[in-house]
Amino acid sequence: MIRKNVADASEALAGVSDGMTLMLGGFGLCGIPENAITELVRLGVGGLTCISNNAGVDDFGLGLLLQERQVDHMISSYVGENDEFERQMLSGELKVTLTPQGTLAEKCRAAQAGIPAFFTPAGYGTEVAEGKETREFGGKMYVMEEAFQADFAFVKAWKGDEAGNLVFKGTARNFNPCMCGAARITVAEVEELLPAGSLDPNEIHIPGIFVQRIFQGTGYEKRIEQRTVRMR
Repeated sequence: MIRKNVADASEALAGVSDGMTLMLGGFGLCGIPENAITELVRLGVGGLTCISNNAGVDDFGLGLLLQERQVDHMISSYVGENDEFERQMLSGELKVTLTPQGTLAEKCRAAQAGIPAFFTPAGYGTEVAEGKETREFGGKMYVMEEAFQADFAFVKAWKGDEAGNLVFKGTARNFNPCMCGAARITVAEVEELLPAGSLDPNEIHIPGIFVQRIFQGTGYEKRIEQRTVRMR
């Protein structure tokens, strides 16, 4: 049995350096790799390209990297809750590539599957398609999108075992699964790390073949981005 567990975030992020392209799972603030982000801030690596559906908020998630000016290029879908992100984008300090959400997910999944490119109708006729190959299929126009090429993917799961098998809980099963195996090295942080063989094979969402390093995280805040309740 190959065991992929490492001691902590510091060991899990060994090899991360300036100028790398990183994938970070999560949707809003749900299921984000909090420990990996904290360690990236501590390492102080810069010139990063970050691929993530969201960009965190000002004082949490990817917002922490943006505060420290560690990100040069952000590839995202929805970024409307981060004032610092907005300031850096409008001032030209930060390069931003806005990508339709489904296209972002598929660019991850394609990388995971080893597919170099695919055609999608999303974005045809808009600035999203500028500079990209377009082609007609069945009377409808499509845009060619290339799969992402990332150095590290950081994901967060509920449970995992020492072999790297992962189980996600609830809506944390968002961009995390499709980012597993979509980079040269996938690092998974989990709330509960179990011995290999402890997980029911029928409940595993991502097999360990897609994960290179796994560690048990600590101190999860699990913030709610916008807490709304109905009137009583």
